[in-house]
Amino acid sequence: MKQVAPLRYDVIFKKAFSVPEVFNAFVRDFLNIEFEIDTVETDKTYTPPIGNVAAKFDLYAQDKKNRVIVDMQHVRYPDHYHRFLHYHCAALLEQTVQSRDYRPKLKVFTIVILTSGDKYKKDICIIDFDPKDLQGNPIGEIDHKIIYICPKYLNKKLTPRKYHQWMEAIEDTLDEEVEESKYTLPAIQRVFKIIEKDQVTPEERARMFDEYGEEEIKKQGFKDGLKQGIENGKTATIHDTVLRMHKKGLDIKMIAEIAGITEQEVDDILSRLG
Repeated sequence: MKQVAPLRYDVIFKKAFSVPEVFNAFVRDFLNIEFEIDTVETDKTYTPPIGNVAAKFDLYAQDKKNRVIVDMQHVRYPDHYHRFLHYHCAALLEQTVQSRDYRPKLKVFTIVILTSGDKYKKDICIIDFDPKDLQGNPIGEIDHKIIYICPKYLNKKLTPRKYHQWMEAIEDTLDEEVEESKYTLPAIQRVFKIIEKDQVTPEERARMFDEYGEEEIKKQGFKDGLKQGIENGKTATIHDTVLRMHKKGLDIKMIAEIAGITEQEVDDILSRLG
């Protein structure tokens, strides 16, 4: 077993996936395209911003030879489906500014990795921009797409086989140790080496602590709000509280911890209330 830093932390995720060898392999496996870059930008922004809201890309790379842009996003938000659609469109619009028509020179792909899960509990979700006829057949005009990946919902039967090792590896790091011998992809072995605990710098560890502290503050805020609401009679039932937290994008484990009930009880409540 190898002791590693969890990929749930933004600083660790960027440390691993900003390595071109890793980024290239991940993109090729998930998008099934020719892709080769030697530089990955972190926290990229456009200057000037596209539109009235400045988008910031966690990881961003351009393969000009194969005419492809890929941006990879990690941080989960309550509005992540809409947020990263906005970012994706910003990357398209940035090209249009320098183009003679509305056809961007580069294909744009956005990959969103949700390490803490998602309320819909889907392994892979895709926004595909290619027009389709009424029978659902694509016409092959537009390649741009967004892929949302939730490693914790990997389905051994339904999730495409080529995604399994990547999704299992990401999920495997969350308890801070991995059985590296079960993974055969060289890029995944490289990830484990990069995020090995002994390779985490003091500065990176400090940023991990900051991220952890922010998570705890959010949890405590929900706990305090719940307790105060119950004391003041402002919260009608625990069922309503669970449903509200679920709509805010919290996963079942966190809801159970905050509400003081079991994960099974949370699941039962959500099943009954839809």
